[in-house]
Amino acid sequence: MKVAIIGAGIAGLTTALGLKKAGISFVIYEGAQEIKPVGTGIIIANNAMQVYRYFGLDDKIRQRGNRISAMNITDMKLKVLSKNELKSFEEKYSLTNVAIHRASLHQLLVGEVGEENIVVNKRLVKVEKGNTGDYTLSFEDGTTAEYAYVIGADGVNSKTRKYLFGDMPLRQTNQICWRGVTEYKLPEKYQHELVEGWGKGKRFGIVKLDGNKVYWYFLLDEDIYNKAPSLSLHLSDCDSMISELIKNTPESGWYKNDLYDLAPMDVWYKDRVCLIGDAAHATTPNLGQGACQAIEDAYVISKLLEQHSLEDALKKFPEVRRSKAHFVVNTSWKVGKMGHLKNPLLIALRNAVLKLTPSTIGDKQLSRLFELDKIE
Repeated sequence: MKVAIIGAGIAGLTTALGLKKAGISFVIYEGAQEIKPVGTGIIIANNAMQVYRYFGLDDKIRQRGNRISAMNITDMKLKVLSKNELKSFEEKYSLTNVAIHRASLHQLLVGEVGEENIVVNKRLVKVEKGNTGDYTLSFEDGTTAEYAYVIGADGVNSKTRKYLFGDMPLRQTNQICWRGVTEYKLPEKYQHELVEGWGKGKRFGIVKLDGNKVYWYFLLDEDIYNKAPSLSLHLSDCDSMISELIKNTPESGWYKNDLYDLAPMDVWYKDRVCLIGDAAHATTPNLGQGACQAIEDAYVISKLLEQHSLEDALKKFPEVRRSKAHFVVNTSWKVGKMGHLKNPLLIALRNAVLKLTPSTIGDKQLSRLFELDKIE
């Protein structure tokens, strides 16, 4: 076996599709004890949908999810501040953004990759280069394995990165995020829209998945959270629909996390080891591009394999992807800060600017996000 992929998340699985397409053998090592449905919702934006069309999966994803044709910023009472229609991009690429349950996407990818290529309950604890030049992977259960190539798709806290690239600083946003999925009948106007409401040191988002499932998220500044750690205490200034659908979700189905990203790093490849996805360029979720950028990584590696050897493809990959990935990380960070202003005057100014900004400005940013990297 030539290649070890560390991590059976969206990044690792989509990269495996590229290796499979190129006829390169691989094994995916996953730390979880079993492959099972987990997570909440995810938006597969147009750029990622282009990648899945390349892999022949776009129709299957559409069938499992819900078309999203607008992305709107509102205040906490759902009064629109900024509206981005996606029709022009749908026409340009003959694809739509799709909101889908993360577990549904994951299940689809596992099926395409093949469970026989995934080894579970293999939590990586160390990776080092041996005397033969190959890499020795050491797992928590005491077993080891050797591979000529290693692809680290093991997330923001990547062990692959830690042992072979050094400790890299994580940036704390000082924001807490809750996520959940619930059964809720949204009004017709929200059936195909992502809505994100911005308030004072907090914000929320809602989007319909398949059927009547609604994915929601709620972010709160850490200092506010520390004074009142119960999410229910921070819903009073939200539109009643928002508080209703959140409270409609059993608390056992709430996922709560601190938000942070990876300070942009330039080196993603060293001597037949490559970092992809969050292991290389973890971003905050403010542009909805975290998984999408990992999916783009897989696409670029796959396209490079059409022209180059595995070693050369992995070596060239960061040169192609670095600029856009860093743009996403840095822009997402700025958006996150702008969405959490606390000063009433600055909030009023922000909201006024959002209302007055021409849609062409938003379209320009979306064009940058949706256009795939060109491969020479």
